[in-house]
Amino acid sequence: MKKIIIGVILFVLAIIGIIFINKDINKTKKNDLKKVKVAEVAHSVFYAPQYIAIKKGYFKDEGLDIDLILTPGADKVTSAVLSKDVDIGFCGSEASIYVYNNKKKDYIVSFAGLTKRDGSFIVGREKNKNFKLSDLKGKYIIGGRKGGMPEMTLEYTLKENKVDINDLTIDTSIEFASMASAFISGTGDYVTLFEPNATLLEKEGKGYIVGYLGEYGGEVPYTSYNALKSYIKNNKDTIKKFTKAINKGLKYVQKEDNNKIAKELVEFFPDMTINDLEKMIKRYKDNDAWKKNTKLTKKEFEHLEDIIIEAGIIDKKVPYNKLVDTSFNDE
Repeated sequence: MKKIIIGVILFVLAIIGIIFINKDINKTKKNDLKKVKVAEVAHSVFYAPQYIAIKKGYFKDEGLDIDLILTPGADKVTSAVLSKDVDIGFCGSEASIYVYNNKKKDYIVSFAGLTKRDGSFIVGREKNKNFKLSDLKGKYIIGGRKGGMPEMTLEYTLKENKVDINDLTIDTSIEFASMASAFISGTGDYVTLFEPNATLLEKEGKGYIVGYLGEYGGEVPYTSYNALKSYIKNNKDTIKKFTKAINKGLKYVQKEDNNKIAKELVEFFPDMTINDLEKMIKRYKDNDAWKKNTKLTKKEFEHLEDIIIEAGIIDKKVPYNKLVDTSFNDE
């Protein structure tokens, strides 16, 4: 009997030992990951490939531990990168142009793209299944901060579709993060919103999605990853691995079923149902919102500059080869 008791005790001690060893191994593995702080300009289903890369462990596979920090507004993301509060910024590529034009010696360089269209849906106060951009004539629309991608692409899209921006009121005084609340409080006839905000307003009966700006406006390198020139120079391996993980995320959303993607994303958007997320993903996917790979081409970047020049924010183009580094893109 005594032998049996001793055997049981030894067995229990062995199990406890294995548990602690596994904990130490897991702790060591986590400590081996390189921490990378990333400031994201908005928390949106529009950025699904990024969240997929986190959820599916693509960053961890590359030895990276991503600390994703919501930093509303491209100007605030840029400030966080410049002050070195974060390692990587995720916002519109216009930010790198503005910093470069301010003669900053250690300026910001874009190294990977994620989206290739405007992510905004036009939300109105009334249902309109036959909405046309010309319906905005004489109306008041909340368009976002002057010089930001949402507002600039809105103006560009209207002009491309022969709508005179002088025939309507575009409010550029409201920060991107406050646009939904401003509309709910009674400002404007229309507002442009990313998902899930557009659908949330519709579910609450505060507005109705009438159109997708990305469908009307065509392709533009809307959101990209950037870092200080010095950070990229000193952390080439990290940037390479980061880009590889994002590429995997892009491939996943392109090939997988919308319902499957929605189930992966639900933990990032706990207020949304899987059914709602599936609809949002379908809208973005059907309208070809995501890039096929992370490479930012010269043609894309110069098109972006055309939009910024058209908006009157800059008066001439800046060098693509200085502000975009494609050396980390395998595809």
